[in-house]
Amino acid sequence: MHKILILVEGPTEENFTTRLLLPYLSGFNVFPTPILATTRKVKGEPAPFKGGITDYAKVRRDLMGLLRDRSASLVTTMIDYYGLPDDFPGQQHRPAGSCYQIIEHLEEAFRQDINHRKFLPYFSLHEFEALLFTSPEIIATNFPETDLRSELSKIRNAFGSPEEINDDPRTAPSKRLKTLYPQYRKVAQGLAIAEQVGLSLMRNECRHFNDWLTKLETLGQASV
Repeated sequence: MHKILILVEGPTEENFTTRLLLPYLSGFNVFPTPILATTRKVKGEPAPFKGGITDYAKVRRDLMGLLRDRSASLVTTMIDYYGLPDDFPGQQHRPAGSCYQIIEHLEEAFRQDINHRKFLPYFSLHEFEALLFTSPEIIATNFPETDLRSELSKIRNAFGSPEEINDDPRTAPSKRLKTLYPQYRKVAQGLAIAEQVGLSLMRNECRHFNDWLTKLETLGQASV
């Protein structure tokens, strides 16, 4: 049995782990547990606020605590690249090139800074909602009051992969969904759509996500 701790940035990623990743990975004798990132601590409060990525120092502190868990085979992350704070390792020297080259650079800088054999960094390209654009049809069926399948398909077809949809305050995947569907809520509709799309289709369309999941499922057979 391999216990994995996943530092996640919000309740959607937390539920995605327990409702999609856990049932799938358990078939490989791999059992992921989501841990919400610490947002801030308030003096006098019994527990810190959870969810959201505000700065690297808090993420690093959370990870160092998780890495002290000797029962864990691996500690990894599920953090959106979109909106990533500027103080993360590698942010000041991002290479020119594709989003995949940039994300590989950032994850390697992250790995080197944490410097622990059990740590596997992962940033979602460009954010969780990119996985949903794997199926514009399924997105549309969750909002039957308005037929926007053609608009969703145009967005998807403009990119080689849903993971390539822009990193911009106006055109990031979640912003596009909110523009088309102002009632969209990440925790409610986002997770429901993800469950309907399923991991198999996501992996076929999103190679960076697939690479991460492949490393998790092969944990028992190979060194990560």
